[in-house]
Amino acid sequence: MRLDQFIANCTELSRKEAKRAIGTGTVTIDGAVCKTANRKIPDDACITLDGELLALPGERYLMMNKPEGVISATTDSEHPTALDLLPAGLTRDLHIAGRLDLDTTGLLLLTTDGQWSHRVTSPRTDCPKTYRVTLGEPLTDTAEQALVTGVVLRNEERETRPATVRRVDDRVIELTISEGRYHQVKRMLAAVGNHVEALHRIRVGVIVLDPALSPGEYRPLTEQEIASIGTD
Repeated sequence: MRLDQFIANCTELSRKEAKRAIGTGTVTIDGAVCKTANRKIPDDACITLDGELLALPGERYLMMNKPEGVISATTDSEHPTALDLLPAGLTRDLHIAGRLDLDTTGLLLLTTDGQWSHRVTSPRTDCPKTYRVTLGEPLTDTAEQALVTGVVLRNEERETRPATVRRVDDRVIELTISEGRYHQVKRMLAAVGNHVEALHRIRVGVIVLDPALSPGEYRPLTEQEIASIGTD
């Protein structure tokens, strides 16, 4: 890795600012001042900036309470994105593990760890997602049984995997699914003759949306939450 890239990755400096710092003689490699920005550095080098030892950051894992109207993407020309809600220094290499629709709110996971996010989203892993669903009409017993058994979505032939349903009140349920088909929750309710008025994700695996987070707020995941996703 180039020296200027290493410094930019370890700090909040841009590449241009890192080059400027290197040029002033405030950067050392293994105790020796280095003013060459494109110097390739070995993996075991000790690098300091203004006397402070630098180290590449580890993987980052965050949860966010996504508000309505925010898109689950890194960039978008029409809508604010989840990454727009984060400090600029935190967004480097960050991506979203399991997207939510523009009008869906709740638990959004973001990480720099590609293998971890794959375990969140892969249909081959058992990582159920739970949604609080506000319905247009009260859920009938027949509709509930169909959701639990599996329904055929419009323009598809294969039934959904069995889901679990917990009734909160006449028009609010908690629906847990273990797939991630396109607009799946909305299409499942449409398949049983109902429709979704509001959708809020509250759980991914055993990771529960922190009730202390207001819409748009975030926090790092705990070590236990990170480890709960398991391995392939």
